[in-house]
Amino acid sequence: MADRLSALDLSFLYLEEPTTPMHVGGLVVLAPPKTGFDYDKLVSLIEGRIALVPRYRQKIKNVPAHLANPVWVDDRDFDVTYHVRRSALPKPGSDAQLRDLVARLMSRRLDRHRPLWEIYLVEGLARGRIALITKTHHAMVDGRSAVDLGQVLLDVTPVPRQTGEDLWMPAPEPGRVDLVAGAIGDYVRRPTAVVDTVRSSVADVRATTSRIAGAVVGLTSAARLATRPAPTSPLNAKIGEQRRFGVARTSLADYKRVRKAHGGTVNDVVLATVSLALRNWLLSRGEPVTPKTTVRAMVPVSVRADSEKGALGNRVSSYLVDLPVGEANPKVVLSQVSYSMKAHKESGQSVGADALIALSGFAPPTLHSMGARVASGFSRRLFNVVVTNVPGPQFPLYAGGAKLLEMFPVVPLAKGQAVSIGLTSYNGGVFYGLNADRDAMGDVDVLGALLEESLTVLLETV
Repeated sequence: MADRLSALDLSFLYLEEPTTPMHVGGLVVLAPPKTGFDYDKLVSLIEGRIALVPRYRQKIKNVPAHLANPVWVDDRDFDVTYHVRRSALPKPGSDAQLRDLVARLMSRRLDRHRPLWEIYLVEGLARGRIALITKTHHAMVDGRSAVDLGQVLLDVTPVPRQTGEDLWMPAPEPGRVDLVAGAIGDYVRRPTAVVDTVRSSVADVRATTSRIAGAVVGLTSAARLATRPAPTSPLNAKIGEQRRFGVARTSLADYKRVRKAHGGTVNDVVLATVSLALRNWLLSRGEPVTPKTTVRAMVPVSVRADSEKGALGNRVSSYLVDLPVGEANPKVVLSQVSYSMKAHKESGQSVGADALIALSGFAPPTLHSMGARVASGFSRRLFNVVVTNVPGPQFPLYAGGAKLLEMFPVVPLAKGQAVSIGLTSYNGGVFYGLNADRDAMGDVDVLGALLEESLTVLLETV
């Protein structure tokens, strides 16, 4: 029986608009091995690993008369070379040119008639480097597994691990009769789910998503915070179809030094860094900043116990934190952020992933996806910006023998959200990816530089 999209996965298809493409992405910069790394090698690598992620060879098929949610079916015409693409910068390609390319690619929606993913090999970078840019639709990130294509491509040694022979043959695509029969069968098993689906139009899906959002807020003490609208901020603006992409590069050791000196957690230091950077960004724009000025951030955090590390699943909560951007003293900023985060953890003031799961089968495999998914439903009334922080491995990784140097997340924008901030730690570094609206955030590179400067300011207090 074909897998059926969940209610929330379906909503991401219906809610997608030219100004809000619903895909998550990433930029990975690599140093190729002495033997080289080209397009054919990337295609071969993906062909050898794609069996580990079956969804990447499936597309979406609608049910006649919308009797039930669409289903995933094997793509009989699957062609890996359609999804694996090649681009080149004029040598020697600069980092700025690479960021511009990321912005252009992330502005384009994925083809609904194909499996919903793309990966680009970028050649021509300065210093002999190469890059991979990935795009995966939210509907692909269904929470049943924490494994995606990017993960299965990576190895812990320069020598790629061997995989078994791929004997994939596409399953027959269900016809109209099969799809209707499946819908009726689902109705017998889960009548309320199908009733909701039959009602669904674009407007109905928007209303359903809003009801889910309201229900989740109502299930937690975060509702009290949610009753107060997020502060007015240039971080919230009407957005268009085009994007800008900025980055910041920092050292994990620096965050740990600040944490050791002042207490709290590494994530507290990250949020203090973001708060100081946003303060100076607002000042650089001539925006009014008073001692009471705040920016409300939605911060997905792991609530997994140590014994659960490495387990798949959904032990994630999202805290709503008012960042004290009106405060200039870095030590006071860190103290206030640490106090707020500790209060959230002790009082349960969070938008809980478990509550979302109970309502809609929502179980994201990564914090970045969690942040983007919740942002799409909550952005306008709950917060100004999403900040996702995903800890990564602290040892080198390789793709086809190419050493991974840097990895930058690309968290999509919700409607009315001018910028999203994602960061990933890897092999001693902490890498920020700033996905921004092209018109509203012409100074996204300024924000990237201010993030680096703000961490330096915090270090000076040690």
